Amino acid sequence: MKSLFTVIEFTIKEAVKRKSFIISMIIILGIIVIGFNVPNMISALSGDDNEKTSILIIDEDNIFGEELIEINSSDEDYDYTMSKKNYSNEELDKMFENKEYDSCVRFKKENEKIVIDYIAKSLLMGDSIPESLLENFQMQYTAKKIEEAGITPEQLQAMFTQFEVNTIQTDENAGTGNILVMMLLSIVLFYAIYFCAYQISTSITTEKTSKIMEALVTSTSPKMIVLGKTIGIGILGIFQVIIIATVAFLSAKTFLPDGILDSIINMSNITPTLCLVTLVYFLLGYLTYAFLYALTGSMVSKPEDINSANSPIAVLAVIGFYLSYFSMMNPASNINKFAAIFPFSSPFCMPFRILMGSASNSEIITSILILFITILIIAKVSIKVYSSAILNYGTKMNFKNIFKICKSNKD
Repeated sequence: MKSLFTVIEFTIKEAVKRKSFIISMIIILGIIVIGFNVPNMISALSGDDNEKTSILIIDEDNIFGEELIEINSSDEDYDYTMSKKNYSNEELDKMFENKEYDSCVRFKKENEKIVIDYIAKSLLMGDSIPESLLENFQMQYTAKKIEEAGITPEQLQAMFTQFEVNTIQTDENAGTGNILVMMLLSIVLFYAIYFCAYQISTSITTEKTSKIMEALVTSTSPKMIVLGKTIGIGILGIFQVIIIATVAFLSAKTFLPDGILDSIINMSNITPTLCLVTLVYFLLGYLTYAFLYALTGSMVSKPEDINSANSPIAVLAVIGFYLSYFSMMNPASNINKFAAIFPFSSPFCMPFRILMGSASNSEIITSILILFITILIIAKVSIKVYSSAILNYGTKMNFKNIFKICKSNKD
């Protein structure tokens, strides 16, 4: 047991010392901080100083009466000035030159129709009266006409009764939940599991070609080396995820306006139980892919061959991720029930079926048992292959050799 802790400690120290680890962490954390600062950067570059747009409203035919003056205090984007005078275009142009107003809205009646002229010093293609402003005018004009017709508030409410719509699903396996939260968690889980596990193959292949491996072999067994490296990288990966999540949370709280995250993401579905289940599937998913990458790392003898050896595992991981994505779109389908049990997709899929309320207790237990058995099988094969290939520096192992090793009784 002491040798296992020695390998774990050695693995963590070696990984933390690497320049690639330090640089990648700095880049990831920098991207997170900058990403949450993008709205502030855009605001600074656009010179947005929160000043209201100044608009002159000309109502020479007294279409609105005095009612329009009330929106001066309620509208947060525009500053209005009412006028009954009919200014000429030359007078308006002079006002724009002197920056008295940014634009002008002129109402007039023509053949029982209300015509609106939107006037500004220069207009880009597609520029017109702001939609929110136009809706405000239309609402006030409608209210004025209703009042003139003598319609009571009760009659008006009866005319514009709001329908209350309820959505009811009869399929008990159909999902409910926040799709955006599920997608974000799915992406985080995939990258956390995949990139943490990927480091195993790189670490094993690199040390196979160095004198470090000879020192490890003489002090502990190959089994302890594989287990120690897998656990060590896993512990480091968990700390990486915690650091990244903490920086993201602090950046969101520091740089984003209050309440903006609550308006985008509903976190009410994130319960302690779901967090615990997600952690369990993260650990099991990591171990599954970690031992697969330990197997590929044992198969090659040169670091430059590791990418080609890892390609099948990468394809398998992507397939598993997309199966979880399909679960979000249609959680009641048979293929997604399969994805929740299939060991290479269940770490990404099952937490979100639980979040959506579409996973039964029997499915969860079956999924965990299959994952656990899969981990034991892959770990046994990986350790056997590693034990046989640990001193193999010249010949690249193939699946025929792996099959022979698995059939042998050598532990």
